[in-house]
Amino acid sequence: MATGSQQKESTLLHLFAGGCGGTVGAIFTCPLEVIKTRLQSSRLALRTVYYPQVHLGTISGAGVVRPASVTPGLLQLLKSILEKEGPKSLFRGLGPNLVGVAPSRAVYFACYSKAKEQFNGIFVPNSNTVHIFSAGSAAFVTNSLMNPIWMVKTRMQLERKVRGSKQMNTLQCARYVYRTEGVRGFYRGLTASYAGISETIICFAIYESLKKYLKEAPLAAPTNGAEQNSTRFLGLMAAAALSKGCASCIAYPHEVIRTRLREEGTKYKSFVQTARLVFREEGYLAFYRGLFAQLVRQIPNTAIVLSTYELIVYLLEDRAQ
Repeated sequence: MATGSQQKESTLLHLFAGGCGGTVGAIFTCPLEVIKTRLQSSRLALRTVYYPQVHLGTISGAGVVRPASVTPGLLQLLKSILEKEGPKSLFRGLGPNLVGVAPSRAVYFACYSKAKEQFNGIFVPNSNTVHIFSAGSAAFVTNSLMNPIWMVKTRMQLERKVRGSKQMNTLQCARYVYRTEGVRGFYRGLTASYAGISETIICFAIYESLKKYLKEAPLAAPTNGAEQNSTRFLGLMAAAALSKGCASCIAYPHEVIRTRLREEGTKYKSFVQTARLVFREEGYLAFYRGLFAQLVRQIPNTAIVLSTYELIVYLLEDRAQ
């Protein structure tokens, strides 16, 4: 049985590995996150088109001209941001992301590892049930602690400024939220984050199953230590990418709802009310706006985070032995 000192070292190891993985992933995928957040927003439309809608019940039979917003694609929005706001706008929110992602990932992986130890003593060790409860518990704790930082990040990413004009930094944005909405403003979208725990649970259940399969699968040929580490790293990246891709497609609507709840001066008040309003005004496809950008961002990001985390844990644990 591990001593208290060994458990403490293990927790610190998972904190460090999770923080490193999260930081690396955040830097590389920030532009895609900005685009995804803009696509999810209710203020997205870059232009408005008009089309005739004929009302058969009218005496004249004349068409009524009705405006409709056109949703831009990923490349169109990227071009618009670069032209109107400049390249720096693609890194809006990176400050709070870097401030939050390291502790967020560190807390998550440390909680996940600790919860896994506890649930292994209750359920069948390393079963899907253990992974589901561990992932859900870790996500709940992390979302509750980190929501204020993610709220500020989302506000910064939604802020639109003309190229060359001064934009709010992290502290200015945080002060503005506090001045206009109070402490409660920092917790907008928290209910949607809790709903998003389902995505984390699905992701980790699939990931742990794939990781177990990779661990038990025999190698095609004997390899040296360096080649084994390389193969392990690539295998974990593929497992992380596949699991996150499946989870994102299933649980994506909560992301759109969360972004709407975090908009400034919004008509969206609660999770259920927002879901109904979005469906009534924009249809069910609106719940998947920005999904492609999310997949392009999250799949490599999760692959980088999880594989970096696993590799650091593996290397440091191996060296400690």
